[in-house]
Amino acid sequence: MNIAVSRTAEAPSARAQVQWSRRWENELQLTDHAELAEFFRKSYGPTGAFNAQPFEGNRSWAGARPEVRIIGYDARGVAAHVGLLRRFIKIGGVDLLVAELGLYAVRPDLEGLGISHAMRVTYPILQELGVPFGFGTVRPALEKHMTRLVQRQGLATLMSGIRVRSTHPDVYPSLSPIRIEDVIVVVFPVGRSISEWPAGTIIDRNGPEL
Repeated sequence: MNIAVSRTAEAPSARAQVQWSRRWENELQLTDHAELAEFFRKSYGPTGAFNAQPFEGNRSWAGARPEVRIIGYDARGVAAHVGLLRRFIKIGGVDLLVAELGLYAVRPDLEGLGISHAMRVTYPILQELGVPFGFGTVRPALEKHMTRLVQRQGLATLMSGIRVRSTHPDVYPSLSPIRIEDVIVVVFPVGRSISEWPAGTIIDRNGPEL
């Protein structure tokens, strides 16, 4: 779950100024991709230059390409973004349909616009997509932050002790094509309860991270 987050509290004034829009990938024009790419470079750049590299030029995705995007706009342009992609993952031999969430970012000058508010906007769209679960992964360093923003709000359940196998978005001569990461798995129950999430300590994404 490519994510650029602030650890500050949410600001109601910032939330009130942002208007959210659902955009299917086929609806985006070149100008939209260029605007989003610039937004991601500015949002991910402060977390490290490497994290901003995928968004050079007009590329507005880092790994897998989203199916639908939830984009927040204000008077200055793109303010926030969440990407969604329906896909099957495999957990302990069980194939499971999920909507992967990723490419979450907030413009640096709107640090108070938190992920919990973005997820409240996104949740009805997850329901429309007809998936049993929303799914994402974050670095262990963000576990406490995500617990405060989504788990304590009753929006999601965080799971540790799980390894996720994915592919790199490109093939590199010096790297294995497979990535195995120890991450925090974030599960958003949508069409099923969390008790129906399959047991397992390894998740196969069988593709690049969103």
